[in-house]
Amino acid sequence: MSEALINKYFRPGRLPHIWCPGCGNGIITGAIVKAIDKQGLAKDDVAIISGIGCSSRASGYLDFNTANTLHGRALPIASGLKMGNPKLHVIVVTGDGDASAIGGNHLIHAARRNIDLTVVMYNNSIYGMTGGQYSPMTPHGAKATTAPYGNVERAFDIPELVKASGATFVGRGTTFHTLQLIDLIAQGIAHKGFSFIEVVSACPISFGRQNKMGGPAKMLEWQRDHGVMKAAWDKMTAEQRAGKFPIGVLYEDNNTQEYTEAYDELIKRAQGGK
Repeated sequence: MSEALINKYFRPGRLPHIWCPGCGNGIITGAIVKAIDKQGLAKDDVAIISGIGCSSRASGYLDFNTANTLHGRALPIASGLKMGNPKLHVIVVTGDGDASAIGGNHLIHAARRNIDLTVVMYNNSIYGMTGGQYSPMTPHGAKATTAPYGNVERAFDIPELVKASGATFVGRGTTFHTLQLIDLIAQGIAHKGFSFIEVVSACPISFGRQNKMGGPAKMLEWQRDHGVMKAAWDKMTAEQRAGKFPIGVLYEDNNTQEYTEAYDELIKRAQGGK
């Protein structure tokens, strides 16, 4: 990232960050900043809300309207903020455990309402901050401190979960495909409705070591070799898809009314006595 972007969008004196060497969190945070810059948004018109976890520390580094909130509760707080000031561009920074475990109920209902939030879920497949426990996004068979013999639970297909819940923009990127990730987040910010972007990331310390995935470079190569652009994915057979995953815009619906607009109409009806 250029020094000009760092000086413009990061709080003075907060860098260097606390993330481990090789962690993908810095790449994703940088992509969010570049996406905001690409959209030409004023800093005062952007709010970044985070929960608890490694990824959620991002809000403290960024010079926007920010709040580092409670574990799993970033979405209801972001929803309240959006309801109070619908003109704000509200971005939620969250991790796989924060969003899909303790925050899972809030996730499906925010998607169901189609409230205009942009959720960026940093998915490193593990609880990295609190000891390397498995999360709802830890692959079946992978090892964690709480699954030393392999995880017997199936992981969520999180884009399909939020799509089924009512999200109107769903995407997936990786920390290897950075240029695509910037565009994907920018599209999510521009979309009017609930936008959800899963970012496949790497935790070389808590996940990579336990699962013998090699160092940070090897984990990035894994993303390169397993992430498939959506257009190519749609042409692949079931056998060709085995072990891989699609990236890009996975679903978009521009015909469903956004929640704050619907609620504003409700207020007008109530005030008119109809």
